[in-house]
Amino acid sequence: MTESKRRKPTLVADRRYPSKGRKPAATKSTAGKKSTARKTATRKTTRRKTRTSSGGKGGGIFRRLFRWIWRLIWGLTWRVGAISAMLLALAVGIVYATLPDVDALLDGRARGSVTLLDRDGKVFAWRGDQFGGVITADTVSPHLKNAVIATEDKRFYRHFGVSPRGVASAVSINLSEGRGPLSGHGGSTITQQTAKLLCLGVPYDPSDWESEAAYEADCRQGSLWRKAKEAVYALAMEVKYSKDEVLTIYLNRAFLGAGARGFEAASQRYFGKSAAEVSPAEAAMLAGLLVAPTRYAPTNNLQRSQDRARLVIGLMEDQGYLTAAQASEARARPAQLSEAAAARAGGYFADWVVSELPSYFGDNTTEDVVIQTTLDQRIQRSAEEALQFIFQEKVREGSKAQAAIVVMSADGAVRAMVGGRETRVAGVFNRATIAKRQTGSSFKPFVYATALELGYSPLDTVMDEPYCVDIPGSGQWCPKNYTNKYYGRVSLADALKNSLNIPAVKVAEISGLDNVRTVASGFGIASDLAQGPALALGASESTLIEMTGAYAGILNGGSAVEPYGLTELKLLGDEAPVMVTTTGIGERVVNETAAKQLTWMMERVVSEGTGGRAKLPGWQVAGKTGTTQAARDAWFIGFTADYVTGVWMGYDDNTPLSGVTGGGLPAEIWRETMLRVTEGMTPTPLPMIAPAPPVQVAQPQPGRKRGGFAEDINNLLRNIFGGN
Repeated sequence: MTESKRRKPTLVADRRYPSKGRKPAATKSTAGKKSTARKTATRKTTRRKTRTSSGGKGGGIFRRLFRWIWRLIWGLTWRVGAISAMLLALAVGIVYATLPDVDALLDGRARGSVTLLDRDGKVFAWRGDQFGGVITADTVSPHLKNAVIATEDKRFYRHFGVSPRGVASAVSINLSEGRGPLSGHGGSTITQQTAKLLCLGVPYDPSDWESEAAYEADCRQGSLWRKAKEAVYALAMEVKYSKDEVLTIYLNRAFLGAGARGFEAASQRYFGKSAAEVSPAEAAMLAGLLVAPTRYAPTNNLQRSQDRARLVIGLMEDQGYLTAAQASEARARPAQLSEAAAARAGGYFADWVVSELPSYFGDNTTEDVVIQTTLDQRIQRSAEEALQFIFQEKVREGSKAQAAIVVMSADGAVRAMVGGRETRVAGVFNRATIAKRQTGSSFKPFVYATALELGYSPLDTVMDEPYCVDIPGSGQWCPKNYTNKYYGRVSLADALKNSLNIPAVKVAEISGLDNVRTVASGFGIASDLAQGPALALGASESTLIEMTGAYAGILNGGSAVEPYGLTELKLLGDEAPVMVTTTGIGERVVNETAAKQLTWMMERVVSEGTGGRAKLPGWQVAGKTGTTQAARDAWFIGFTADYVTGVWMGYDDNTPLSGVTGGGLPAEIWRETMLRVTEGMTPTPLPMIAPAPPVQVAQPQPGRKRGGFAEDINNLLRNIFGGN
């Protein structure tokens, strides 16, 4: 085919009016491609139309419904969220307006504290809510600050007061452990815990609450509504205060066991040092108390507290607050209690001293009170060790028998007190000061004191023989000796030495029962005294501290004694004392000669008579045993020239003692106590006077006092003393 045949000639019009931008005519191949593309597009359009028509109107409806529901939910959500945010902001603003300055929130105790010092000025006990003074997040030991954050709220400096992450984690743990979502772990931040400590700003008002305990229980409740209010309060605190200020409030208000409020008080209580000085091990122990202060208090169980501290040390190490070397050192050398905290000396004594104070200085004080006392911690340890030794070595295992000890000086200053077998306790039943028990033969010295005051001699004699007394309304009463034997004519000194009952009753009768009651009351036995002749045998009840104080009156020469434990009371920070006691000696009860002769008689009780087990090598000891009916109570009260010590033993439920008399275990407890008390001391002779040589007396000399005798006194004398 020639070229002319293959090409068409160009048209004239094309040459004349060329189209600006017109594309060259398509070639056959190009045209084919365009045709194919148009067909493909047509097919796709047809398929779309087919799908639309086949899906029908329903697909569009669903899409529109979905979009409508979404717009509805979104609209409600942002509106509810906006309203909630405004309400939350309003609530936070209201709480914010009520928050005081930080300084007003550091000491929120409803009552004050009582700090007790021994006779040397050393702290040995605390009562009430102790506040050691203000500490801040800046002044406290960095170890303690880090321990608290590591234990309680490791994101404290990064959250805004509430930690949703922490709450979610706590709820998850509670549910996994089978508890309710809000039971157990709370997920509270330190700020929330501080809000709880502040009771959401509600102060304690005694008129609104049954007790302070009820108020605190309400503050700690964990309901959902309470949690919500707590969160609002926490947010307001975060707005009002800086992080360090929130932490400062927390450090000062947290309860840490043993009555300690705040970390300064706890550090002083347990370690005898400021919270600014604690080591990593001590800081870990203090921080470990936050989870359960009473359970983990080192004064309750030191080992348990140390185990808890190890967990805290691990947290501090994991979070970078301690190096591996520091953590290892803290584990190897766990925190130890201070000497005063470890000793927990004089719990019974401290309770007694506080109970003797006016309530506004004692249990209900709103002030911080410091009391100087008469307690001697060396003597206190002696009494505690002696009691434990006797019960370990000489009392059968499992016995429920109890005992009490009181040691005092001749002027009534109490140096030691043990109110039961459990010695390191507080706030429990004190058998030394509260329990009233029959005194038995330990009462007899007051019978003979009356006779000596009336002019009788220790060497005067009385008949020990069968004897009966008619008691109006009760019939005839016939006392018997413990041995069921009669010893004929005996001196008053021998009758006391051997604790004979019949001579004691006769001497009480001749001296006058009213006079005996007067002398006993004068010496400080304030309990109701029996009216009949059984008075002479200790039928009346008394407390151990009363009896010990009465014997102190014999030692000091015959003057009444008021047992005392307080020497000075001050308000914290004041120089001038509010109360001062210098002595417990009161009015004279019997003359000095009578007291010294009675001491001579009582010395023979120990050196030759029923109190032989109380002998102290190298020391003169005077004392008296006492055993009540059916051996329900056993007593030994005795003294050296320096100290009077009383011991009681028995059962709280009045069960009879088995094989125990006053001259047995009580005398041994007394001896073990005084062996320790007198260790290193130089023996001092007793202030006693031996009686003049005996003069045979048939009846009382004319002119002697005979209070309570009938007109036929001569016949009564013959019945009592026998013979002429």
